[in-house]
Amino acid sequence: MITKSPRRRRKRRRIKKEEIDSVKKISFSSLGHFFVLLFVFSLPAAAGAAKATSHPFRSKMASDTPGKSYPDGHGGTVFFPLGDLSFADEVVDFLPGDPPPPSYVAAPELALGIPDYVEDTRYVTLGCRGTLTVRFTDNVLIDVPGPDLYVFEIGPAVEPTELQISPDGKRWTKIGTISGGRAEVDLEGKVRPGEVFHYVRLTDLATGCDGDWPGADIDAIGAIGSAYQFTLSDSVLFDFDKAVLKPEAMAALEKVADLFQKVHGGRIIVSGHTDSVGDDRYNWELSGKRAKEVKRFLKSLKPLRGVPIEAIGYGESRPRASNDTAEGRAANRRVEIVVVPKAQPNSN
Repeated sequence: MITKSPRRRRKRRRIKKEEIDSVKKISFSSLGHFFVLLFVFSLPAAAGAAKATSHPFRSKMASDTPGKSYPDGHGGTVFFPLGDLSFADEVVDFLPGDPPPPSYVAAPELALGIPDYVEDTRYVTLGCRGTLTVRFTDNVLIDVPGPDLYVFEIGPAVEPTELQISPDGKRWTKIGTISGGRAEVDLEGKVRPGEVFHYVRLTDLATGCDGDWPGADIDAIGAIGSAYQFTLSDSVLFDFDKAVLKPEAMAALEKVADLFQKVHGGRIIVSGHTDSVGDDRYNWELSGKRAKEVKRFLKSLKPLRGVPIEAIGYGESRPRASNDTAEGRAANRRVEIVVVPKAQPNSN
């Protein structure tokens, strides 16, 4: 379900001629950084994706983050269980529409981080039929009871956008059309249980192409259905072609229990991944066995006894990087652990 609410008004000012620049496509190329057992880490873009531009106005936090409510611009509040970590972190791609936005609202990174709209600043205008793709790096978007995603849009006109989400930047799920000053999106019935998403794409639907600000005006994109995620390289956990944990892997996995307690976790999702070398079915089976082995150890830890833990093997189907290089294949051989906080009520 997508719920609409009235959009907050902003004062229009006359745009100077020199501010109407021809805005060309902004594309970004990816750097494949791979961090082992870091709570805050950067996922490389899928092969062929654009370089991510990080939000310049927020600082990352590598510790537990309490939930926080943010003004919705209409006298109410929106609660995000992970606080500032809930919001989009990086711009993957921006295709300004035609006509394009004025230059001073054409920087896509202005849609990152917490909602911080100030009179005529700190938002991005998409342009008519423009597209913005962003990525969550220190958290993931998941389906929880109630609303899962909020898109903060500003301005006096209702300019709807099409919303899509993706786990890997390649396979996209169309969620529907959103519009209004605050749009809350429920993923229930649109995604499979337990699915984890890193990417959000908004496309202006060309209903407001006249005037000085053509297209939707985006202030922030946040995941209320949000979970912490970190990644372990298979070389840290397992010997080659094996699904038995190394002795040194135990200490690394014990940190999951520490994090779970700090953030008042509700459940854990463990997913195994391989590179593309070898037989597809064999890789799928190996990734599943490794995920189950990690689950077995986590359930043996006292703080995690009785905690719901799901283990999934994806084989080579969800690469983080290209399998054409040794570095990319190493990045793809991994176990990802998602710590889902307990559900908390949203206030409006």
